[in-house]
Amino acid sequence: MNTALRKSGVNVLGDMPWGSHVCMFYESKEDLLDTVGPYFKAGLESNEFCLWAPSEPVTVEEAHLALSRRIPDFHRHLAAGNMEIVPGREWYLEGDRFSRARIIRGWDEKLRGALAKGYDGMRVSGNAFWLHTKHWQDFCDYERQLNNSLEGKPMTVLCTYPMVASGAAEVLEVARAHQLAVARRHGDWQLIEPVPAAAATPTHSLTFREREVLWWAAQGKSAWEIG
Repeated sequence: MNTALRKSGVNVLGDMPWGSHVCMFYESKEDLLDTVGPYFKAGLESNEFCLWAPSEPVTVEEAHLALSRRIPDFHRHLAAGNMEIVPGREWYLEGDRFSRARIIRGWDEKLRGALAKGYDGMRVSGNAFWLHTKHWQDFCDYERQLNNSLEGKPMTVLCTYPMVASGAAEVLEVARAHQLAVARRHGDWQLIEPVPAAAATPTHSLTFREREVLWWAAQGKSAWEIG
């Protein structure tokens, strides 16, 4: 790894360390595209292999068009193999079968291939299509395990969830499964602080706010700016 922090391309996220696993709730398709575009643009500019697994409300064709409008030389990057766009359902499910081990193994294989080709690391994003489906709990378990899987790896993950389809309980469960959760509504950003379940086993020794403060401090922010 050549640097401890990577430019996320997303103002509210700032620079992120490798191994970051964050989620973004979006209000509209434009909110989603206006976040994912700069996120991948920053990755391509930082010699990272990029992979996007979009699903409803964005088709693979719309994903290509959106990134071509937001990333200079996008088609050159695509032709060079610097980025892949794959259908989300095909990436996460085999037929209609869910396998947490298969998905994580897939990320690891992509990462090994990227490193072998000389990329500094990999950044990915996947859009949640499993809300209100039989796969909901399986994917929640997968999101939690992904935190451990990413430790020590030059990889960052941005998971995106539609706000309209997410109930309050789902928002909190998803937020708890990630290191940081944010929401974007018509261009405005908001941090989401999950409320830990009383019976849940803590997965971090630090509180959400303490992790947030350390994140900003690592980027050189002053105490006044963090406050």
